[in-house]
Amino acid sequence: MKKKIDYKSAGVDIKSGEEAVNRIKSLARSTFTDKVLTDIGKFGGFFSLQDIDMADPVLVSSIDGVGTKLKVASLVNKHDTIGEDLVNHCIDDILAGGAKPLFFLDYIGTGKLSPEIIEQIITGMARGCKEAGCALIGGEMAEMPGFYQKNEYDLVGTIVGIVDRKKVIDGSSIKKGDRLIGLRSSGLHTNGYSLARKVLFDIAHFAADTYLDELGTTVGEALLWTHRCYLQFIEPLTEKFDIHGLSHITGGGIYGNTKRILPEGLSININWNNWELPGLFRIIQERGDISEEEMRKVFNCGIGYVIIVSDEQASSVMNNLKNAGEKPVDMGSVIS
Repeated sequence: MKKKIDYKSAGVDIKSGEEAVNRIKSLARSTFTDKVLTDIGKFGGFFSLQDIDMADPVLVSSIDGVGTKLKVASLVNKHDTIGEDLVNHCIDDILAGGAKPLFFLDYIGTGKLSPEIIEQIITGMARGCKEAGCALIGGEMAEMPGFYQKNEYDLVGTIVGIVDRKKVIDGSSIKKGDRLIGLRSSGLHTNGYSLARKVLFDIAHFAADTYLDELGTTVGEALLWTHRCYLQFIEPLTEKFDIHGLSHITGGGIYGNTKRILPEGLSININWNNWELPGLFRIIQERGDISEEEMRKVFNCGIGYVIIVSDEQASSVMNNLKNAGEKPVDMGSVIS
């Protein structure tokens, strides 16, 4: 008699999925605002736009992942920050258009679903959402044996925000002579990890638990430093100043990302000597014998966000940021 098979024997454990959902429901609910109309587990998340105090509200959306930083999370077996990374990355993306976050959704694909790891991931997501006033209204978990390796998972996030049309920041008002003000990063953020891992683990032969005095922590912990969310600094600026452009520094570096918002015929002159390359980046560059050009193209090099304002307002913006506890960098200017 043939042995009967079921979904679990094929690699998909429905009970584990149900357990994971039960673990994360309270985490997601903790982020809900009065605009959320549905609970976790429905076929879609409902969010009300009633009473939005805007003359011409525009929805802004973005979708992204955290790249091979996931490999480091698995290596260190620490998963509570990777979800926060994803939320913050997505918030910073729509923030570049002047938008405030409304709600967030996630996708987790894995070879073998672990309720414990899922709970850690969502804990980080909920933390990031709550700090930004953003609701985590839904998501999807897919156990896909044979597609993902047993101990691997992929992570994707979608965010929706809102901005009044008259307050959209799209770079169109950027002009020659404008100043570039940089906000510091907290490490690699979520880009450049394939190169960083190759250098640190394959070439330098560091282990994840190798302690480096220059970093004050282990290699693994440094690589997992959380991607900063810049909402608390940028949002007040948009209310007080005429912000000409905002650039989130991700893959492509400072120049590659900032040129995306420049009007035709303009470029930027960056004074790279105005800030020191942080220790983690120096170690990667030295150990990998990486050129300055390649470093600047791949990594954020210590600057996670760029603000473009008129030369007349630059000093006031810098002072405002300092009063908010930030250490802004005068990075250079817009040129023709």
